[in-house]
Amino acid sequence: MTMSSRNILLTISYDGTDFCGWQRQDDANGGEASRTVQGEIEKALEKIHKEKTPLYGSGRTDSGVHAVGQAANFYSPLASMPAENYIRALNAFLPDDVRIVGAREVAEDFSARKSATSRSYRYFISTDLNGNVTADNLRYCWRVKNYTPNLERLNKYCECLQGELDCSSFAASGDDSVSNNRYIDGARFFLQKDRWGKDLLVFEIEANAFLWKMVRTLTGTLVNLDKEGAADDAMKKILEAHDRTKAGVTAPPNGLFLYEIKFDGVRRHV
Repeated sequence: MTMSSRNILLTISYDGTDFCGWQRQDDANGGEASRTVQGEIEKALEKIHKEKTPLYGSGRTDSGVHAVGQAANFYSPLASMPAENYIRALNAFLPDDVRIVGAREVAEDFSARKSATSRSYRYFISTDLNGNVTADNLRYCWRVKNYTPNLERLNKYCECLQGELDCSSFAASGDDSVSNNRYIDGARFFLQKDRWGKDLLVFEIEANAFLWKMVRTLTGTLVNLDKEGAADDAMKKILEAHDRTKAGVTAPPNGLFLYEIKFDGVRRHV
């Protein structure tokens, strides 16, 4: 960052199907690096600025995971370029599966990661009785065959997902987080029509942050409990066990969307 640089916050949407996640992956052997969202945007920024420009995301998404409202900031060396002009300028250099949908100037010390107060995800599930789903939706939902969701029961399971919680039961092996505690603002299920009028089951959750694969593991666990007709307190018992072996399967990445990053709430360090 130079003395004349300006801090620009981007809002980003992407189809994660053909990406190896958000985070840039440099090849130590000098070969071609894996294709990532951060990498593509940084290449576009370099074309505009004529110099390498680091991009700082609010969080990482895994391979195959999508985003509607990812947030990331960078420092611009261009004093006269209006922040909103980065939308058109970056999109001109980006592939079609990454779009900049917002850009604004923020305070010098603003950080897309550290200044975020919450992150929300939505997970989409095909609820067709026969597991039928249109071809355009296959990339963006989990196809669960022979499943009729019980919304009342699913939302009963979600009641325990509130407040500061030890989420060890939903932590993937290899997660390097210092703590497994997270503050969950709320979680719920609802139905939403797709573009063809078919119902999709949607799991929505908001928290200060998430463990690696946590949302996908929560989704898989909740759906399995519902399919089995488990007792209303079954999810609470899994949560309190602090044991990953007690939880269910990890849902596939293609149904998951990073939906929104908020910066105006209460910042919680847990």
